[in-house]
Parts: sequence; structure tokens; C-alpha cells
Amino acid sequence: MEGFINKNEKPVHIKTILQALFVTFLWSTSFVIIKKGLLDIPPITFAGLRYGLAWLFFLPFIFHSKHKSEIKKLSKLQWKWLILLGLIFYTFTQGAQFLGLYYLPSVTVSLMLNFTPIIVAVMGIFMLNEKPSILQWCGSGLFLVGIFTYFFPISIAGNRVIGLAIMGFGILANAGATIIGRNVNKSKNIHPINITFISMGIGAAILIIVGLFASGIPTISPKNWVYLFWLAGVNTAFAFTLWNYTMRSLTAMESSIINGTMLIQIAILAWIFLGEHITLQEGFGMLIAAIGALLVQLKKK
Repeated sequence: MEGFINKNEKPVHIKTILQALFVTFLWSTSFVIIKKGLLDIPPITFAGLRYGLAWLFFLPFIFHSKHKSEIKKLSKLQWKWLILLGLIFYTFTQGAQFLGLYYLPSVTVSLMLNFTPIIVAVMGIFMLNEKPSILQWCGSGLFLVGIFTYFFPISIAGNRVIGLAIMGFGILANAGATIIGRNVNKSKNIHPINITFISMGIGAAILIIVGLFASGIPTISPKNWVYLFWLAGVNTAFAFTLWNYTMRSLTAMESSIINGTMLIQIAILAWIFLGEHITLQEGFGMLIAAIGALLVQLKKK
């Protein structure tokens, strides 16, 4: 009987893995789409419109009586945490990512974002009392070796300095948002849809206001509107929902490995669609960094 069950479960597990890989593919295409859209739309406004439209896609779910009732019962403390999450994860992190893509190649931004697990591991020591394992420390060291290999010889000037500085801020914001997100979700007293809906709405609103104040009202072509609706509806609302569904079945290790494939996917897509060529040394550095980032995310359960 046990063998019979395993045979039936295996195809389902493979299907879940393929679904998760499909999500990472959609997220990887976002880098290419954003780079193309940034030719006409200012970065901050672009980020605000993406998540503002995605917020609208979540709106029908909120009309469900269960979600409406829960939102009405949220305490002041819960609202403060959700506002903080929206500000840090959407306004700061996503705003920085769009700005980073404005100044830097897609692969560089993707590589920089892989710093996040290392920063989270260090922040977790002080904020969550989580001590990294020896394996995680080794992974951190390996990641830094990969970064050094990718950028060697170090020659940073002009817009690249601005882009790297922005991404440095974005990495810290992303790590902080990860810590806050853990705390908000840990209590399990707020539905994930409500967490996403409220925090995304707040973050997107701030991005749009700041973007319009800084750059004015942009002229958006029909093609860029297609980009925006695709990013919002497919790569954000649909992809995040499907990813959360796969996490019900996949282990943390499996999710980390699958998520780690984005670095390679983005490199291939950027080479095909954006003409961003990667040298053998850069590719080798990316591989080392990807393995290091994966080791940092592996925790003994």
C-alpha cells in the first residue's frame, strides 16, 4: 500500500516542481520587461504602476466577507506593522530594484539581490535570535568569493556607482522586509491575502506619489501598458499566488534551489533579448555566488 501511494504522489510532486519553475521563469522575464519599459517610463512611477495595478487584481478577493471582516478587526499595532512592511518591501525594495535596473545590467541587479539571504542571516542573529550554522557561514564566504570573481578587476565608475549604491540600499531594505514579513506572518492571525493587499496598496501608493512628484505624468505607449498589465496580472498577482500554492508541498530546500535558478534564467534571457553578454569569468562568478546563496538558505530543520 505504501509503495502504491508513493507512485501516485511522485507525479504530483513533479508537477508542483514544474509549477514553481514556471513561476521563477515568469519572475525572470520581469527583468527583461522592466528594462524595456524603462526606456519610456520613469523607474519609480513604473514600480508604483506595476504594484498599483497588481493591487487592483487582488481587490475582488477582498470583497469576500471573511477578508472584509478581518480587515475591520485589525488592531492599531497590526496596522503599523502592515504599513511598515508596505513601506520597506514595496516602496524601498521595489523602488530600488527598478532604479537599479535603470542604471545596471539585469544580471548585475539579479546577482546583487542574492545578497539578501546573507544580510537576513546576519540580521536574524540580533533581531530573531537565530544563529547561522557553519554551513551558512561557509555559504556566505563562498558568495563573497563569487561576487569578487564576477566584478574582478574592480572598475566602478559613473552610473554604475549610482546603481550599485541604490542596490545596496535595496538589499538592506529587502532583508529588513524579510524579517518584518516573518514577524507579521508568524502569528498567523492575518490572512496572507490581506497582508499582501494592505502592504502592497500602501507601498504602491507612495511609489506613485513620489514618482509623479519627481518625474511628472509620463506618456505611456500602448505597448508599455501591455507590459504593465502583464507584470501586474501575470508576473505579480498570478505568480505570487501560484508560488504560495507550491510552498504548501515543496520543502524549504526545494524552494530555495528552484528560486536560485533565476540567476541563470535572467542571464540567458538578458543575453537573448537585451544583448547583455556575459564573459566566462562573470558566469563562473555567478555560479559560485549562486551556490553560496543557496547554502545560506539551507537550515537544519
